[in-house]
Amino acid sequence: MVGDVVTVEGPRWDQDELTVGQVARRAGVAVSALHFYERQGLIRSRRTSGNQRRYRRDTLRRIALVRVAQRVGIPLSEVAEVLALLPEGRTPNREDWQRISERWHHELSERIRYLEQLRDDFTDCVGCGCLSLDRCALANPRDVCGQEGSGPQRLRGCSVFPVGLRGPSEC
Repeated sequence: MVGDVVTVEGPRWDQDELTVGQVARRAGVAVSALHFYERQGLIRSRRTSGNQRRYRRDTLRRIALVRVAQRVGIPLSEVAEVLALLPEGRTPNREDWQRISERWHHELSERIRYLEQLRDDFTDCVGCGCLSLDRCALANPRDVCGQEGSGPQRLRGCSVFPVGLRGPSEC
């Protein structure tokens, strides 16, 4: 029919700002995730006169960076630190991503090394069949507190941890 106007749902390519629903669909995250990212300082929105959130289009790139970081286990607090270093809160560009990835490379390599060691210790532990807590490299790494006697030494106040470990949550 001639003269009928067809409207298309979704953002126009010339649109500078996106609604929360549009960003959620485009980024592949729930609206609640966007609200959470905003509370964490990872993304920003402005409010319209009707109190609706509006996001700049480059927010999609920031969300992509956040999701990549989450996939490899980078804590959101560290992602927020990195994003806060960008001038005027701008979205990371190619050079920024190079610096960010170099910053996280060492941490990821250490995590991989730790997981490989954990995997190997786990295989040895299950393979030995003893399941002895005083000799198990997983349940009692390097038995540092065992030097203070038998029994629950950590409950009695042993605060010595093997090299590289900061506390009982890492043992």
